Amino acid sequence: MVKTWEDLEGMQPVVLKMFKNSILKDRLAHAYLFEGMKGTGKREAGSLLAKSVFCHSPIQGYMPCEACVNCKRINNGNHPDVHIVEPDGLSIKKAQIQSLQEEFSKTGVESKKKLYMIVHADRMTSNAANSLLKFLEEPHPHTMAILMTEQAQRILPTILSRCQTISFQTLSPEKMAEKLTMNGVSPQMAPLIAQLTNNIDEAIAYSQNDWFVQAQKIVLKLYEVLKKSPLEAMVALQDDWFKHFKEKEQLDLGLDLLLLISKDLLYIQLGKEGQIVYLNEKARLEQFALQSSSRQVSEQMTAILEAKRKLHANMNPQLLMEQLVLKLQEGSSFV
Repeated sequence: MVKTWEDLEGMQPVVLKMFKNSILKDRLAHAYLFEGMKGTGKREAGSLLAKSVFCHSPIQGYMPCEACVNCKRINNGNHPDVHIVEPDGLSIKKAQIQSLQEEFSKTGVESKKKLYMIVHADRMTSNAANSLLKFLEEPHPHTMAILMTEQAQRILPTILSRCQTISFQTLSPEKMAEKLTMNGVSPQMAPLIAQLTNNIDEAIAYSQNDWFVQAQKIVLKLYEVLKKSPLEAMVALQDDWFKHFKEKEQLDLGLDLLLLISKDLLYIQLGKEGQIVYLNEKARLEQFALQSSSRQVSEQMTAILEAKRKLHANMNPQLLMEQLVLKLQEGSSFV
């Protein structure tokens, strides 16, 4: 977990430079939108900015000391004037925003300052978003809002216009793979994991997880049986896939692993073997690549991406996968 200024500066130097300048010039905005992929440090940056705002003895005037009572309480998630709102189930509801507004109508417990963070702000219901909009239109003095999202396009334009947007950049997969190997992840596995997450801690956890190792085998097996009968593919779904990929996030990861197989096949067909990520399966992938055209592989990738979209739209996972398997077989030249 990234906690210190130095930690985050290595990942997001542009963001940290902006923080530094804004703090030193006393020009912090009243509302920010942190947008970027999962694992790019948005939440850690929110906590860091909160510590900079509340720190009793900031280093050089802008870096939190990490030692005062305010820094420690923010790190422990129990500062009375720092509030975090997260989805209640699938969404952030109007009552949660109203509760936040009521809390902020009171005077700060220990100073005039108050700060709130809304994690996955794109998951606010329309009523919650409209309540927040009123809050942003009439900000309380000394109040700061930090909204975080991986999908800025799903946030109301009227909310976006009232926030200063800060974009969090991802590490390139190559840089990510380098960092992983430096942290003890096998060079054979690092390129694959680097395509799945930009979060070092999460990536290392994947590399040490038996569930993840098994997931790769199940995905490869499913792709292999697609060349046989539809019945065999459906049996593989029931016997292996659904028993392993039970949660929505697990299924999403399974689809990502399936998508990476198709990408590897395309790289092989284009003569770019150096870019494949299933390094342990190169021989099998070369056989798969001979059995489909580039057009067919591209169609398979489109079908998998569409399945991911349907998953996020809460389509029934079993129906989704059955439709995907049939679609992948239709677009295949396997016999």
